[in-house]
This record gives sequence, C-alpha cells and structure tokens, in this order.
Amino acid sequence: MLIGLISDTHIPDRARIIPQNVLDAFKDVDLIIHAGDLTTQSVIDELEEIAPVMAIQGNMDRVAGLDLPKARTIEVEGIKIGVVHGEVYPRGDTQQLLYLAKQLDVNILISGHSHQPKIEQIEDVLLLNPGSPIVPRLADRTVMLLEVNDKNVDVEIIKIGAPVCSALDFTQYPED
Repeated sequence: MLIGLISDTHIPDRARIIPQNVLDAFKDVDLIIHAGDLTTQSVIDELEEIAPVMAIQGNMDRVAGLDLPKARTIEVEGIKIGVVHGEVYPRGDTQQLLYLAKQLDVNILISGHSHQPKIEQIEDVLLLNPGSPIVPRLADRTVMLLEVNDKNVDVEIIKIGAPVCSALDFTQYPED
C-alpha cells in the first residue's frame, strides 16, 4: 500500500491552495494521511479527489473549529500506524514522540507540528514527519510517501518546492 503523508498545510491562512506538486506527488497513492493543521475542510475535500483521507486535529484546527480526532491508528499489512499532530515542546522532541507512539501501541508514528521533515528510528518505533508543503521551518517544502508491502516499509521525502521566507511573500500585502 502506498500512502501519501502531509501535514501543516494551513490553508487558507498561509496559502490559498494545495500546491500542484503535492497533488502530482500523491497521484498514485492508495491513502493520504494528514497530520493536522489543515485549518479548513476544503483540504480534505481536495485531497479526497486523489485518494481516501485520514486526518487528525492540529492546534490550529482547534482554533479554526475543525472537529477532527486528536489521534488515530490504522493497521496496514500487519504494521500499526499512529497519527498525532505532535504537539510536544520542544517541537519535534523525539523522546516525547516515542512516548506517544508507545501509548498508541504503534510501529510507526506520523506527526507534524514542527514543519520539518524527519525520518528517525528510535527503539522499535519509526518516527515520521512529512514537514510542510506550504510553510516549512528551516527546511524545504516537503511531503512523504510511505510504502508498506508485506511488512516491509519504505519511506521517501518528496521535495515539492524550495524553502520560503514568509516575509518575502508579497501577496500578503494589499496593492494600492
């Protein structure tokens, strides 16, 4: 099974639409997992045109009033996968993410929140963060592809754009 991983899209507050490069990267996936901070239902609707979407609530989704679960788990070909937004501080702290994975009793934990892509094996848990295709933090714009095939796992970070500095996004300023 091929799964597209995405997080921290922040639409429409930080971008108007999902970048076409994301849609292209996900064209062959069987499932899309969004690790929170969608900020609008339209993100799910657009991604569902490609494949079924499993999404969880991020901190900004609560602010936007999106009623999504805070955590979800699925089993894919004998591999237990958990999804949380990853609201741990400091952001991306692997020890706290490992504890969340243990609480969910999963082999793979997908999280977001840090806006930085990460693939890290800690003990018996694979920690994945697809980064952000819209507003990365000190990183490229990214999503991930996760392939699970007969208990074999392969993960690929897909760069969908260059790093961006929001201070240089002149579309946020009205024209006179």
